[in-house]
Parts: sequence; structure tokens; C-alpha cells
Amino acid sequence: MDAKRILFIAQEITPYLPESEIATICRNLPQGIQERGREIRTFMPKFGSINERRNQLHEVIRLSGMNLIIDDTDHPLIIKVASIQAARMQVYFIDNEDFFQRKHTISDDDGNEYEDNDDRSIFYVRGVLETVKKLRWIPDVIHCHGWMSALTALYIKRMYADDPCLKDAKIVYSIYNDDFKTPFRKEFASKLKMDGAKDSDLKGIKADTSFTGLTKLAIDFADGVIQGSETINQEVLDYIATKKHTPFLPYQSPDVYMDKFNEFYDVVLGTK
Repeated sequence: MDAKRILFIAQEITPYLPESEIATICRNLPQGIQERGREIRTFMPKFGSINERRNQLHEVIRLSGMNLIIDDTDHPLIIKVASIQAARMQVYFIDNEDFFQRKHTISDDDGNEYEDNDDRSIFYVRGVLETVKKLRWIPDVIHCHGWMSALTALYIKRMYADDPCLKDAKIVYSIYNDDFKTPFRKEFASKLKMDGAKDSDLKGIKADTSFTGLTKLAIDFADGVIQGSETINQEVLDYIATKKHTPFLPYQSPDVYMDKFNEFYDVVLGTK
């Protein structure tokens, strides 16, 4: 078994957020993979709706205190941690007052998606990767869930390409039926370029900052793609079909997905 260490980058996990397809999978999958003999680490954003006292979150001082610059603005990175006792599993939380101290996750009281969801996504992905570096924990496979983690493969292949902790990791991206409705701002591509992306990487996202454009960018850089929901965006599904050399795992039902994902990690790592 070659993929010994699996890093999970989740958009949501129950019980910290209400049950959803992603939140339920991201609660059960890391536990199941750990029980199958692999070492795991799990991350999610510390959205403002998460009750820190009830869920016993506490700040990890040795990991906090870094600043991440996005669009020329410094944003402090705060790392918190909690344990799911029944699973003998820790969850790390990426926190920042500017981005995550809000009542809701993706949109406001009226259902309007937050204008800075693009920056929140950049901050979340960079925050996870910087924390993994500080932990000195070298993942073999990084499994990303939900569009807020979509930039992970781009950042690892470009911005962290020489980093000894991350450069050899294989990235698996699970695509769900969680489309956002408001495209990211038109400056999104230039922010990625400031972080080290190449113009050739960004042609698609310059033209289309919608959920579809972001997902295509994730697929372009992923080492493996999983259809996480039974039905997903058809344009995205058609795009996956054009990527003949990228391993693809179609939708797996709840009774079998754990074993299928576990096998897929080794496929992506090139051991099967």
C-alpha cells in the first residue's frame, strides 16, 4: 500500500455544519480511510456559524500567526483544531476574521453569494498548504471536496512546485452538485497570476469565472477526478471526458464509495 498519507481538504464537515452530501462524506471518509490503515489529516474552513464552545475548538498557537497576502492585503492565518472522539480523528480549521467570521458559509441572509468568495477560496487553500508545511507532514495524496478547495492542484503544481512537503503529492478532486450562481470577480485570474500561476494556466478562467470555469481549472491540474454526486454539471462532465489521461472514477453509491476511493488513491499514485 503506497499511498500511506491522505490529506483531506473539505468545504464542509458534519457535525460542525449541517448534514449535506459533502459534509457527510467528509465526516465518514477520513475515518474509513484511517480504519483501512492509512494516516490522515483533515481540514475545513472555520465558518462563523460553527459553535466553538460546543464543538470544543481551540487555537493551535504554534501553527497560527502567519500572514497571507491576497491582492496586496495582509490577512492573518489562525489555525484551530477539534476532535471527533468517536472517529479518533482531529479536524483542523482555517480561520480569519475578514473571511470566515460571518453567520453563514457561502451566502448572506438573503441568499446573495459573498462577493469575496474568490479571495476566501484562495485564502483557504493557501492556509491549508502553509499549515501542512508547518506540520512537516508530507501527504502522498490530497483529496479535495467542494469548489472552495478547487485551486489546490494549481497551487501545488505552480506555487508549491519546489516545496519538499508538497511537490510529489497527487491531487484528487471530487466534483459535487454544489454549483455557485454568481461568477467570481473579473480580477480573479490576475490574483492567481500574482501568486505564481502562468498566463497559459489561466486562459479558461479569464474567460469564465463561473462554477464551470473554476471546476475546469481544477480538472486541468488534478491527477485524478471523482464524480462525487450522482448528477453533476453536464458541461463539466463533458469536459472530464476530454481528459483521456486523467484517471476518472464515476459516481459511487454510499455503500461502496469508501473502498472504491481507497483503491483509487493507489491508482492515482501509480501503484495499481
